[in-house]
Amino acid sequence: MRQSELLFKTQKTPPKDEVAVNAQLLIRANFVHKLMAGVYSYLPLGFRVREKVMKIIREEMNALGAAELLMPSLQPKSAWDASGRWESLQKIMYQFQDHSGRDVGLGVTHEEIVALLAQGIIDSYADLPKYVYQIQAKFRDEPRAKSGILRGREFTMKDMYSFHVDETSLNDFYEESKRAYVNVFERCGLKAYITEASGGDFSKSYSHEFMVETAAGEDETYLCRLCGFARNKEIADFKKGERCPSCTAGVLEKVKTVEVGNIFKLGTKYSEAANLNFKDKEGNLKPVVMGSYGIGVERLMGTVVEVHHDKKGIVWPEAVAPFNVHLLLLGEPNEDLQKFADGVYNELEKAGIETLFDDRKKVSAGEKFYDADLIGIPTRIVVSEKTMVQEKMEVKKRNGEESNLMKVKDFVQHTKK
Repeated sequence: MRQSELLFKTQKTPPKDEVAVNAQLLIRANFVHKLMAGVYSYLPLGFRVREKVMKIIREEMNALGAAELLMPSLQPKSAWDASGRWESLQKIMYQFQDHSGRDVGLGVTHEEIVALLAQGIIDSYADLPKYVYQIQAKFRDEPRAKSGILRGREFTMKDMYSFHVDETSLNDFYEESKRAYVNVFERCGLKAYITEASGGDFSKSYSHEFMVETAAGEDETYLCRLCGFARNKEIADFKKGERCPSCTAGVLEKVKTVEVGNIFKLGTKYSEAANLNFKDKEGNLKPVVMGSYGIGVERLMGTVVEVHHDKKGIVWPEAVAPFNVHLLLLGEPNEDLQKFADGVYNELEKAGIETLFDDRKKVSAGEKFYDADLIGIPTRIVVSEKTMVQEKMEVKKRNGEESNLMKVKDFVQHTKK
């Protein structure tokens, strides 16, 4: 993509009303635009990162055997009445009446809706287990929408739901989902701790959250670095410095964390409310056992920024970076230099190396370097009169100090290894 054709303009100073690092950098670097508290537009660079995060999520959910679907955001009150959550979620759920006077709301989650959907499909034990997921907009009237894209009022969630004949089947899939979640976060460049937590409004039993350590965290977690045991402060009865109850050798630390995902054993709470039953082998009618599994897409993206940045800007991990390479053309290009730079760009694109080509004219070298560091694409390549003479380009990693002169064919060969 040529930068001159991109809807693009960076900012030198952080927006005054943003305190979160992720919001400051993403706005300055032209990844997002804030419409109001907790509501953001995703500009071309931000859109590409978001798409890559969702691609990783899809691959891991598909590997679990889950099928993707899409459920409505606009939902009738009647879908929520049986579970009682129309009332219990009033503080965060956008609820209103349509023109006919019917009570409707915007979905904060989809347990009730997916149970109603499955009601007409699941009849017998032979139909189970089943796993479905969606990546879809959610709406929550968050009172604390002050953490950039970590806590939005309109946001994208991957929510997966599983249906089982019994707790044993649920427990097996629950453990598989833990491993899939860890894979998602590792691929996005994050170390997430599987953390014991409350079931909240979703379940009476304990749940598990996936917590990433960062100073931007709104949660506090007791963590053992020796064995990885972690428990949310909300349910912990520990004190800092106590021995870990899991390995007994490690010492518990209390650290700030961001929750990037969660999983719940729902049991039969929502299936009973929706009258979602199946016939077992003996022909007896039983409620379907359910599980729920969530990942906030933008929250995950924002956490990557909180963890991977320096004083110059964002430092994207390779897998979720908007592009693999940021190609900078320095100096006022004459015909030969422009041809050389275009040739490098075309060779990179031909090799499947996603490249953002800063071909902007009448922009100083200093400004191009500044923008490149702020945007944070993993590899920066510079072409100029000096490098053209040697038929080479200057290559530097965003998180490195040294640069090297390379021919484009050698760079492609090295990158493709």
